Amino acid sequence: MNEKVEYWLDLADYDIVSAKVMLHGSRYLYVGFMCHQTIEKALKGIVARDCIGNEIPPKIHDLQKLAEKARLFAKMSEDQKEVLRTLNPLNIEARYPEYKNRIAVTLTDEICQALIAETEGLLYWIKEQL
Repeated sequence: MNEKVEYWLDLADYDIVSAKVMLHGSRYLYVGFMCHQTIEKALKGIVARDCIGNEIPPKIHDLQKLAEKARLFAKMSEDQKEVLRTLNPLNIEARYPEYKNRIAVTLTDEICQALIAETEGLLYWIKEQL
């Protein structure tokens, strides 16, 4: 595995562990944010594999666009695409006050446990695509 890919996957692994830490601390808003970050960075790892020289993955956060850029979206199951749709708004909404409260009330311990499980499954699948 090349250095660029390894860099992004290491970050993705760190972020999924961070999501679990946030779950244990009942920081549910940040569980969703870290799950989003996990998949974003894993997809950027796939994109980085195809980058030339010092080129870096695009500075975008939309998971579907990144999956398309990584040429994985068409290969994904409907369940995997649903995970992307679920996680996508958690990046922005966790960071801006006008969205924060609205999303925070929807995230419970049970929902966050499911988010982590779905994120881990998708992360595993993305790594398999390397």
